[in-house]
Amino acid sequence: MTAATVVLAGGGTAGHISPLLAIASAAERLDPTAQLSVIGTSAGLETRLVPEAGYELDLIEKVPFPRRPNRDLWRFPRRFAQASRQAEQILRRRRADVVVGVGGYVCPPVYRAAQKLNIPVVLHEANARPGLANRWGARQAAFVGTAFPHTPLKSATHVGMPMSRDVSQLDRDQLRVQARQQLGLDTERTTLVVTGGSSGARSLNEAIADALEDLLATGAQVLHLTGPQKAVRDAGGAVRAKAGYHQREYLDGMHLAYAAADLIVARAGAATVCEVAAVGLPAAFVPLPIGNGEQELNARSLVEAGGALLVKDQHFTRDWIRRNLVPLLETPRLLAAMTQQSASRGITDADERMARAALEAASR
Repeated sequence: MTAATVVLAGGGTAGHISPLLAIASAAERLDPTAQLSVIGTSAGLETRLVPEAGYELDLIEKVPFPRRPNRDLWRFPRRFAQASRQAEQILRRRRADVVVGVGGYVCPPVYRAAQKLNIPVVLHEANARPGLANRWGARQAAFVGTAFPHTPLKSATHVGMPMSRDVSQLDRDQLRVQARQQLGLDTERTTLVVTGGSSGARSLNEAIADALEDLLATGAQVLHLTGPQKAVRDAGGAVRAKAGYHQREYLDGMHLAYAAADLIVARAGAATVCEVAAVGLPAAFVPLPIGNGEQELNARSLVEAGGALLVKDQHFTRDWIRRNLVPLLETPRLLAAMTQQSASRGITDADERMARAALEAASR
C-alpha cells in the first residue's frame, strides 16, 4: 500500500495557517509515511510560516473575488481559470490523494482543480460565519469540519479548532508558576492578561490604561500585550511603568500567557475563542468592531455557557471594567466557576479529527 499524499491549501493570515499546520502535524503523527505539502500564494504569511514548519510550499496566483462591479470583476474569470490550471498542475505533480482546505483566497481554485481531477476535498471552517471560499467548497466536500457548533455549512461536523499542541495539551495548573517566572510576574498574584492580537488594539490599550489604578487596587497584576508600536505611555511620553503592571509589545508563545493568566481580555478571533476554551481560561471578549460581525458570533457559545463575558468595543471603558472585571479579580470563586464553564466547551483533539478524516478520504 502506497503512502497517502495530502495537499493542504490555505493562507493569507495566521488564522488560516495555524489550523492548517496543526492538521498537517497531526497527519504526520497518525501516519508517519504520509507525504504532505501546502498550496498558498506569494502574498500571505504562508511564505514564511510553512517552510519554517518544514513543509514544501507551492504557489498559485491570488485571485480575490471582486465585491463590487469594477475592472477586476471583468478580469476575474480569466484569472480564476489561470489559478485553477496552476492548482491542477500542482495536484497532478504531487499525485494528491486528498486536498485539505482551510479557507482563504487560495482555496477556490484548488477546490475547482480537485473537483476536476476527482480528488476528494476535506474542509475546515474556522469561523461561526463561514467565508465565501468554504461556502463554495463545502458543496462538494467529502468531509466538512467546523470550529463552532452552529456554523451554517452543508453536512458539517463540529470538530473544534485545530491548534498547536503547546496550547491544546496545556496543563495550566502545572505550568502556572513556571510561566509566571518566565514572564517576570509574581508567582502568587491573581493575573490579568490583556491582548489585542498580534497587531494590538489601540482601543483596548486606552481603556486598560484608564482603568489601571482600579485593576491594580484589586491586588492583581496585569500583563499587557500592547502590539508593535502601541505601548501605553505616560504624559511625558515614556512607556508607562507601575508596580504590578507589565507591558510587552508581543509574546512569542501565547501558551505561556494562557498558563500565567487567571483572566484574559482579548479580541474574539476564532482561534483565540477556541484556545481559551481548550485551556479552560475565563475571558472577556471585545470583538473587532469592523467586518461582518463574525467575531461576536465566534464568542457567543462560550459566553452563553458562562465561560466568558462579551462587550462591544465602544462600551469597553473604565466604567465597564470597574463594573465587570474588578469584581472577578476580587472574587476567586467567580473565576473558578468561569474556568469550569470555559473548559466544558473546550475541544483539544480537533487537529487529529481533521487529519483522520483526510487520511480516510485519501484511502478511499
